[in-house]
Amino acid sequence: MKLQRFAVPSLLAVMSLLGCKLAEKSASPAATPIQPAVQYFKVDEAHVGTIKGTIRFAGKKPVAKLIDMSEDPACVEAHKGKAYDESLVVSRDGSVANAFVYIEKGFEGKTFEAPTTPVMIDQRGCWFRPRVMGIQTGQPLQVVNSDPVTHNIHPMGTVNREWNHSQGPGDEPILRKFPKTEVMIPVKCNIHSWMHTFIGAVDNPYFAVSGDDGSFTLPKLPPGTYTLAVWQEKLGTLKQQIEVTEGHDSVASITYKGQ
Repeated sequence: MKLQRFAVPSLLAVMSLLGCKLAEKSASPAATPIQPAVQYFKVDEAHVGTIKGTIRFAGKKPVAKLIDMSEDPACVEAHKGKAYDESLVVSRDGSVANAFVYIEKGFEGKTFEAPTTPVMIDQRGCWFRPRVMGIQTGQPLQVVNSDPVTHNIHPMGTVNREWNHSQGPGDEPILRKFPKTEVMIPVKCNIHSWMHTFIGAVDNPYFAVSGDDGSFTLPKLPPGTYTLAVWQEKLGTLKQQIEVTEGHDSVASITYKGQ
């Protein structure tokens, strides 16, 4: 009978001890899995080609529209001259400025390391400069205000997060990034309604903005077949398949049809 009296407490003690051990085991943090290092694609610059081209508009040249800044006299003074709408800038020979050109397809499965050098937007003369720009995903965007008045930068992304930030004269630069591909991200100033710019965020370094003569260059491309896309604020997007061969210039001619 004495053995039976002490057997039950002993069994309870063993079970209690076992329960503590199990609780300790379950409470211990799980091991954090080691993330594999990102393998960035490196271009062999000894074996590359170039895409060159010109953007044209085959239609009636638009009449430049004068922008009225009179609601803010400080802007009139800061702009130093008349301001005209830049939504479609076409030269006498039909060349289109401010068109965003980029490689849309051809780098599937490849990851490019983002540059650390910022791309800059300057608010100068109550105007966003430049009107159109490109940036690589993950690359810093720096926004500065060179004017004696307060501005507001408001990128209205739909894939990337929308944000809105005021910036007074002499304020520190604003630094942001766009982690996702998005062409294009419209940007406005909520204070001055005429101020607009557009940002093309892409996941590779092959992009450009056409100059006043409509020309653009995409250098140091690995040989291959690519889809070249061109975006223009008023005219939309055109695409063209193009082959790049080592040591050669591939020429792209993009023409928007007008009325």
